[in-house]
Amino acid sequence: MTAMDNYILRVSNLKVEFQKQIVLDNISFDIKKGTTVAVLGPNGAGKSVLFRTLLNLLPYSGDIEWSKKVKIGYVPQNVAVTDIPISVKEFLSIGNKANLGNVLSLVKLNDNNILNKRLGVLSGGQLRRIMIAWALIDEPKILLLDEPTAGIDVENEEPIFLMLNDIKKSKKITILLITHDIHIVREYTDYLLALNRCVTFFGKSEKIADLAVQKRIYGEPVCVKMQR
Repeated sequence: MTAMDNYILRVSNLKVEFQKQIVLDNISFDIKKGTTVAVLGPNGAGKSVLFRTLLNLLPYSGDIEWSKKVKIGYVPQNVAVTDIPISVKEFLSIGNKANLGNVLSLVKLNDNNILNKRLGVLSGGQLRRIMIAWALIDEPKILLLDEPTAGIDVENEEPIFLMLNDIKKSKKITILLITHDIHIVREYTDYLLALNRCVTFFGKSEKIADLAVQKRIYGEPVCVKMQR
């Protein structure tokens, strides 16, 4: 693969297979440092599988190249915390304790009272913010967010993306997020990676407004090749 230069991640010819069933096939894309990239596609397209593969949690063929000494923060889609009898402070203190106040400020949870609450009693919005704070506590260079507004009321979704936009600017980090919301793609991300087991579109997020692009994403999958 070529030199990383301004890229934090380069993926080439990635293939993931379970029990002889191809889940991801010939996936290639680059992510520039300091950008926000949306991963979009129908259910079963392989979006969460892609994240788990990038984290080296699944076997694969092809090439995944991260920039040197990169730190990765990850927030999964579903986190079962109702039966975990620990407080927010105890949970966040698993990481860098010195950074605790800073990350709570970043996710707009400055109320010290929340530190003593148990994870299981938090609202959906509070829990997602705490999980993002947890991912930020060791000061990663890239955040992988699997549907960051899962479990949140519709009216509280947009503030999460406004918050993430502020974090990207203030911390100069890269964000890779899975979403189903075309509005979020258009308003809060720079690039769009559309998957349907293969790459069906990769380019500027503004292109999502093009009906032909939407048809390519949600219709019969037509694979495209990354041009470098």
